Amino acid sequence: MSEQEKLLGYLRRVTADLHQTRGRLRELEAASGEPIAVVGMACRYPGGVATPADLWQLVQEGTDAITPFPDDRGWDADAVYDPDPDTPGRTYTREGGFLHGAGDFDAGFFGISPREALAMDPQQRLLLETSWEAVERSGLAPSSLKGRDVGVFVGVGLPDYGPRLHAVADSTEGHLVTGSSPSVVSGRIAYTLGVEGPAVTIDTACSSSLVALHLAVQSLRRGECSLALTGGVTVMSTPGTFIGFSRQRALAPDGRCKSFSAAADGFGPAEGAGVLCLERLSDARRAGHPVLAVVRGTAVNQDGASSGLSAPSGPAQQRVIRAALADAGLSAGDVDVVEAHGTGTKLGDPIEAGALLATYGRGREAGRPLWLGSVKSNIGHTQAAAGVAGVIKMVQALRHGTVPRTLHADEPSPHVDWSTGTVRLLTEPLDWPRAGRPRRAGVSSFGISGTNAHAIVEEAPPLDGEPHEEPAPTPGRELPLAPWVLSAKSTAALRDQAGRLAAHLERHPEHTRADIGHTLATTRTAYDHRAVLLTPDLPHALHQLTQHANGQEPTELVTGTAHNASGPVFVFPGQGSQWVGMAVELLDASPVFGERFAACGAALEPYVEWSLTDVVRGVADAPGLGRVEVVQPVLWAVMVSLAAVWESFGVRASAVVGHSQGEIAG
Repeated sequence: MSEQEKLLGYLRRVTADLHQTRGRLRELEAASGEPIAVVGMACRYPGGVATPADLWQLVQEGTDAITPFPDDRGWDADAVYDPDPDTPGRTYTREGGFLHGAGDFDAGFFGISPREALAMDPQQRLLLETSWEAVERSGLAPSSLKGRDVGVFVGVGLPDYGPRLHAVADSTEGHLVTGSSPSVVSGRIAYTLGVEGPAVTIDTACSSSLVALHLAVQSLRRGECSLALTGGVTVMSTPGTFIGFSRQRALAPDGRCKSFSAAADGFGPAEGAGVLCLERLSDARRAGHPVLAVVRGTAVNQDGASSGLSAPSGPAQQRVIRAALADAGLSAGDVDVVEAHGTGTKLGDPIEAGALLATYGRGREAGRPLWLGSVKSNIGHTQAAAGVAGVIKMVQALRHGTVPRTLHADEPSPHVDWSTGTVRLLTEPLDWPRAGRPRRAGVSSFGISGTNAHAIVEEAPPLDGEPHEEPAPTPGRELPLAPWVLSAKSTAALRDQAGRLAAHLERHPEHTRADIGHTLATTRTAYDHRAVLLTPDLPHALHQLTQHANGQEPTELVTGTAHNASGPVFVFPGQGSQWVGMAVELLDASPVFGERFAACGAALEPYVEWSLTDVVRGVADAPGLGRVEVVQPVLWAVMVSLAAVWESFGVRASAVVGHSQGEIAG
């Protein structure tokens, strides 16, 4: 080989290596900026909010969820109240946003003893429940996550339950360390689900849940996990938050956040819990999981040496907004709405508004102002759960194409120069058109610690080839009877499941029977106590479920208990179960059945002198089912094809049993 040929070979190898390196670099760059899909959400917030749909209804209706102090905390509301802000050990407000029944917990469902449950901070309990629900709402059975690289990133409020319990601890002492430690909040979720990705508990005060979202997004993009649970929780087990902020004169006397309003006079402490289930968009699309919205960009920074430890910094807020926009690859004009921190304090709101005017408010198209609001005006400042509340609200707004109004903000704050940028308060509900591009919202959360976070949320992109507009509904083929499967860990829990499903049907009559049956069968963990309802229509199903929830035993709802069940078993019948015309309707209606049936026919073809399809369809000159050498292969093909249909709906058999001529073969 000549020197010239050697040189050419070397150059070819270098060129190929360079091409591969560039391709890998493009892949890494794409992954570092890939949108992250929100595939599931769950929450608890004041006003009886138990689901994201409840939160949306609350903000849509303009509900004020602030109430007097609850009577289940052991607080003496009269003794702890004093209108004088200088009175030690007292608070000058007696209202806030509370989770009434925050101590309720189904410990047995999670395999936790009553003694250990008592030692658990309610914040642990709430995040455990909402994490489980967020997974189910994403279309996954929680039991399917065991051993997977799923991350858990959660923000937690002040852990004041443990110190309170220490004072009366006796039999709970052995569980107090794990029950009251913030680090165990994320660890307990990971332990319960059996997941093995990063598990991190975060405390940056009010920005905790949005900082957790930022870390979850980064972890997914770096490939540290394939699925992530992220959110935050705050439960005030003592009135300490009210007392402490009363000394600082930071509370609103009536307990309400009047975000960016002339009436702003402090914030109202509140409680809540919210969890998002996140996945890389490409993975979510590939798996067929619901994409509710996408997180396009996030950023976190710090105030640094500002005018005071707890004083907000306008320049730092501007920087974190610009960093989030850069992470999303967007400009300020690409964002329509900002769900603000908006606590309603006389110091914080003007600084935040100034930062928004200086970033989002500049250079906007005429007639397209940035719209500004805050869910805190409805439910109060839920602290470590505040950022995720804003995200859930914006995801729902993106899906519904409308933005709710902000309460208590009829007159904008006079301490803000609104003329310096194009920003408007959402004093009325607003239709949210796409205007030729996806709808987008920013969400802000700023901690008293000085840690700031901002996220850009965008409506779910259409599937390839689909327009952004909602596709016209196409009539689907409804089953004559749709099986609905419920399961629980006890008889009482099973009745409760029936009641909750009935309530869901009343709120959402648009769901088809087949959709509900598919969801119940494929996205829920199967427990020993079970019920099956064969329903011809929704009113019939609603009646049967309500009866069962009320303690009755409707004849068309079958209940039972599984013992040592290892999974479904497919039992194939033997000769004698055939009839003329069997499987014809499935051949015409089910592509899955038809494909597997054709494969069975191809497998039989070398061994028989007749067509499998012709026999089933009763074609002239095809042999009948009365011949044993015909009926046995035909029954086999029908059963195998029917099993494929069940498998396509997520049912996996642990065993297959066939019956032939009185003998069992498995």
